[in-house]
Amino acid sequence: MRTTLRIPVAVAALLALACTVKTSTSTSPDGGKPISSNDDGNTGKPIPKADGTDAGKPTEPAKKDPNAAQRERMEKALAELEAEYKKEAERWTPELKAEATKLTSTKWKSTALAMRSILPSDIRKAENKARDKYRHPKETLAFFGIKPTMTVFEVAPGKGWWTEILAPLLAAGGKLRIATYDTKSDDPMIAYFGKGVQLMLNSAPELYGKIETVMNNEMNEFNLGEPESLDAILVMRMTHNMVRFKGFDKFLAEAGESLKPGGILAIEQHRAPADADPMASAEKGYVPEKWLIDQVTAAGFKLEKKSEINANKKDTKDYEKGVWTLPPTFAEGDKDKAKYEAIGESDRMTLKFVKPKTKKKTGKDAALGGGVKGEVKPTHPGGDDPKTIPAKPADGGAKTIPAKPADGSKTGKETAKDAATTAKTK
Repeated sequence: MRTTLRIPVAVAALLALACTVKTSTSTSPDGGKPISSNDDGNTGKPIPKADGTDAGKPTEPAKKDPNAAQRERMEKALAELEAEYKKEAERWTPELKAEATKLTSTKWKSTALAMRSILPSDIRKAENKARDKYRHPKETLAFFGIKPTMTVFEVAPGKGWWTEILAPLLAAGGKLRIATYDTKSDDPMIAYFGKGVQLMLNSAPELYGKIETVMNNEMNEFNLGEPESLDAILVMRMTHNMVRFKGFDKFLAEAGESLKPGGILAIEQHRAPADADPMASAEKGYVPEKWLIDQVTAAGFKLEKKSEINANKKDTKDYEKGVWTLPPTFAEGDKDKAKYEAIGESDRMTLKFVKPKTKKKTGKDAALGGGVKGEVKPTHPGGDDPKTIPAKPADGGAKTIPAKPADGSKTGKETAKDAATTAKTK
């Protein structure tokens, strides 16, 4: 069984970054003579002297960091994030901390009742409250059937728009779980997201301190915790990134494993035109609805219902810089800002899928004892060996669940489950 440690979390959306680094020449140890370049195949060897003797011992070319450009960008982004959270921490007066403690200590009788206290509360940032008219949190949570007693995984919460609402809703009677990453990773992006997780929860431990975090070793790992441990998974405006980075199949497989039978897969996604190419539209932040439904149902989920709660007919979906042209991002800056403000946030599909309580086997799958027909198999191996971030706990209350074994071996719980299944079938 996986063990848990206490620590805070939050994660931003996936980004595509790449860089190329040119190899430079260095000098030999005899006082400034250049080392041969790759052209003559003698890289690292000193040029012989006129008398035929060696100018010195072979010198290795200076090692270059292949991630240097990306690392520089991530360091700049981290500095900006640190400044933002420092300012956010200043907002937390003793009175506000007391209010957060009260909300997170309340065992809500219903989500509707909780929303009456949480949504207008000043624990939420003013700019986040301003988005309620576009994101309809009360209606959306009611549609998905999220209850205060559930264990819920929020996928890629970014700067915490939904986390601000979910944390006090689930703190006393349920659990909120999100992913974290290794702050010491050699991958600059992974390290950035890991540090962003720490910054978010440390900025408001009274609000976020009870969140459970799950260690992920790579961006497309999607470790969601122990098998059949979740009542619901929320994927809010994130499917396009999974499609862009070819991780959607892997995510669906992980979701199917981590949800309890009857568990909810809740998806809100920017909606592309019906005839759009999914891969091309995903680069703009949009995904076709029918295509998305087909992918999820092929992975073994059932579409229970869909809603137009978050629809917006004003969204033309034809912007050069994609969905990020619209609020709240405004990718074009001040250019035509009034026009985009009038449109509002994107047109979104709101879909509720459930994991069937019993898997139906058909045809060859039934004969061979296989899984659900059309089941999506993982396409990527696990990451590095599990690591736990030695982050400073927000209040000693948050937990981190380590990643799955990188070698694909099963956890104690999985092994025990297999043994029990074998015993029943013999």
